[in-house]
Amino acid sequence: MFQKMVREFSEQELAPRAAEIDREDTFPHWAVEKMGDLGLLGIIVPEEYGGAGGDYIMYALAQEEVARVSGSVALILAAHTSLGTYPILAFGTDAQKQKYLPDLAAGKKLGAFGLTEPGAGSDAAGTKTRARKDGGDWVVNGSKHWITNAGVAGTLVITARTSDEPGVRGISSFIVEAGTPGLKIAKKEDKVGLRGSETNPLFFEDMRIPGDSLLGEEGHGFRQFMQTLDGGRICIGAMALGLAQAALDAAVDYASQREQFGKPIAAFQGIQFKLANMATEIEAARHLVYGAAALRSRGEKVTRYAAMAKLFASEVSMRATNEAIQIYGGNGYSREYPVERFWRDAKLTEIGEGTSEIQRIVIAREILKAAGSRI
Repeated sequence: MFQKMVREFSEQELAPRAAEIDREDTFPHWAVEKMGDLGLLGIIVPEEYGGAGGDYIMYALAQEEVARVSGSVALILAAHTSLGTYPILAFGTDAQKQKYLPDLAAGKKLGAFGLTEPGAGSDAAGTKTRARKDGGDWVVNGSKHWITNAGVAGTLVITARTSDEPGVRGISSFIVEAGTPGLKIAKKEDKVGLRGSETNPLFFEDMRIPGDSLLGEEGHGFRQFMQTLDGGRICIGAMALGLAQAALDAAVDYASQREQFGKPIAAFQGIQFKLANMATEIEAARHLVYGAAALRSRGEKVTRYAAMAKLFASEVSMRATNEAIQIYGGNGYSREYPVERFWRDAKLTEIGEGTSEIQRIVIAREILKAAGSRI
C-alpha cells in the first residue's frame, strides 16, 4: 500500500514536471510540500515526534519510486532524511528531538548535513572547520562544500573540530538553524545532473551557536557520521536502483516501438541481450539494497552491506542508463528523451556518500576485520 501511494504520487505529480525540474534548474518547493503532506519526509521518524514510524525498507521503497521519475526530488528526500534528520534522531537529546524532528518530519523545514570540505572529501577525518567554546556558546569558523539542500534547509547538522586531538578524535557535531548570524550560503553549484536539487558551499564566519547545539558527546562526531553514512548509502543505493529501473523501462518501451529493417529493434538478439543484462543486474542490486535495508531496520550492523549495496547499485545504474542511451541510438543523445537525464543523474550515485573507490575500501576492511586480519 505504501509503495502504491508513493508510485501514484511520483507518476501523477512528479512525472509531468520531472523534465521541467531538470531543464529549469529550479528547486521544486511544491514537491517538497506534497511529500510533507504524504509523510514521506518523516518516514523513519517515530510517531511520537510527528513521523510515520516506518523502517528502512519503507524508506528504500520511497527512494526507488521517486527516483524512477525524478532523481532531483529523490536526492532532496535522501539528503533531508538520511543526513539532515537521522543524526538528530540517533544522537540528539530528547529536548533536541522535540524541538527539531516534528518540523522536519512534516516538511515545514528541510534538513541538510555539512560534512565535506574543500580539502576533506573522501578523507572525512581531514575536517578543518573549528568550533571553540566561548562562555556558554560555541563559535564556529570554516567552510563546507557540496552540501545538498543547504540553500533551502531550515536545520543543518555540521561537523567541526573541537580539540587538537589527532585524526578522528577531535571532531564533534552541531545543530545549526538557518539564518544564524555568521552562517553564509554561497551560490549553488551548476551541476551536470540532479539539477533540481540545491547544492551549495557553506561558510562559517564567527558563527555563534548555543552550547546546547552540540549533538551527542563532544569528540564523537566522526563515529556519528560514519553511522549516518551507513544509512545514507542504503538510500543512495535505492536511488540508483530507481534510476536504473527507469532506464530499463524506457528502453523496453522504445525497443518495442522503434522499427529498423522492417521489425521492432526488440526482435534483434543484440538488443535482447542488453535488456536481459540490464534486468538481471537491476534485480541483483534490488536484493542487495533491500537486504541491507532489512538489516538496518532490525538494528543490525550494516557497514559492509550498505557499502556493497551502494557500490553495486550505483555501478549498475551507470551501466543501465548508458545502455538505454545506446538502445535509443541518436535519440538517446537528445534531451527530448528522458534517458540522457537518467544517465546524468545516475553518475552522482557513484560519488555521493563515498565514492565507489571508498566503498571498496570499506568492504575490504570489513571482510578483513571479520577474518581477524591485522591489516
